[in-house]
Amino acid sequence: MKPSAISADVLFEDHRATLRWQWIAGLGARERRFDEVAVSAARSSADLVGYLNYIHPYRVQILGEREVAYLSNGSAADGARRISRIVTLEPPVLVLCDGLTVPDALVSLCERAQIPLFATQDSAAFVIDVLRAYLSKHFADRTTMHGVFMDILGLGVLITGESGLGKSELGLELISRGNGLVADDAVDLYRINQTTIEGRCPELLQNLLEVRGIGLLDIRAIFGEAAVRRRMRLRLIVHLVRRETMERDYERMPYEPLTQEVLGISIQKAVIQVVAGRNIAVLVEAAVRNHILQLRGVDTYQEFVERHRRAMEKGGD
Repeated sequence: MKPSAISADVLFEDHRATLRWQWIAGLGARERRFDEVAVSAARSSADLVGYLNYIHPYRVQILGEREVAYLSNGSAADGARRISRIVTLEPPVLVLCDGLTVPDALVSLCERAQIPLFATQDSAAFVIDVLRAYLSKHFADRTTMHGVFMDILGLGVLITGESGLGKSELGLELISRGNGLVADDAVDLYRINQTTIEGRCPELLQNLLEVRGIGLLDIRAIFGEAAVRRRMRLRLIVHLVRRETMERDYERMPYEPLTQEVLGISIQKAVIQVVAGRNIAVLVEAAVRNHILQLRGVDTYQEFVERHRRAMEKGGD
């Protein structure tokens, strides 16, 4: 899913309380947007915000003490040339930081070119941190997957599987065992950097879990605040399958860990066969504990292979 464009007006309103900034010039450009050109030209959050001395097209430009000094020092002709250069690079927004006085020439230019100019008392470094985090999430690649997304033993785990296998009922049992619900049925996934995917619940479905025969359950109201999470990083996919699918498509003991690509990132995957009498909640927690061991460098399968090799060598001797 392509990220949506964002207007200068939305950017200003979303940070009015945080950055306590004022709109100094370019008020007629409220609908000036970060469009798809800006996003494709600058894919990472670091590329969307920058100091003026590193100016590139389409970036929000931050003006601190050094930048204002650069624009103000020198002859009037030098200042006019440096300021006019900003227009040619089409920044969607300029932000003046550190409570500095706005150069009159910059205000005039922003009014003529209809470039929004904001001013804040906060430091340039703080403004950059806030806007980078905001823009990286807004412009993150995103998708929606069907399943139950949970916090299990501190890890973000997406439970997927064939229809009718009881994913939501499994989620309910895991919640009763002290784990937390992020989202049921539809999970919004965002690639927030090169290695991290964050999962969140659509606003319409927050705190809700559907159980067949009972209907919608408000998990927060039933189990308390500690039973729900706003977001988690996706670390493991647990896929539920029927016996015939397991026998047809998967090895009983795969040599290499299974993975599934989500938004271009490989996520480790565990496959669990669902049959009558199995405690799937215990198996899911066991899969999560095993994944935690692997993250710590403990690979039980490889240790078994090494143990088997030593036994064979000893038998040969």
